[in-house]
Amino acid sequence: MISLDLARSLREAGLAWTPTKGDHFVIPDRDMDDQVFVVSDMVIERFEPPSGGELLAFNGTTEWALDSLESGEALWLPREDQLREALGEAFVGLERLPGDPPGYAVTVATARGARRHVDVDPESAYARALLDRLRG
Repeated sequence: MISLDLARSLREAGLAWTPTKGDHFVIPDRDMDDQVFVVSDMVIERFEPPSGGELLAFNGTTEWALDSLESGEALWLPREDQLREALGEAFVGLERLPGDPPGYAVTVATARGARRHVDVDPESAYARALLDRLRG
């Protein structure tokens, strides 16, 4: 998962988000930055009843103090596939780099030639490549 700083930079650079089922997001600046939420039609909770065992409870809604918020207040954490899709035809390839720890490089085609963007995980490398592309 990409960092909040990288997600903020993508949003500021103009990456648009239309929330879709399965998307991950955070609610920044409300002391909830470390809580990742997922857009879903149904909430499934795991709990252990007093009688023992383990249950999965299917709930249509969850009672919580935060009933709703404007989607613009949420910060989208795009997945690897979403970042790759946003790169479109500019995406050339993903390469695993040797090292301890290993890194990843995403290569994209630009008008100035191929450009390589390196980070510690594939999502972040994709995000850096997209950020560069959005900033032009």
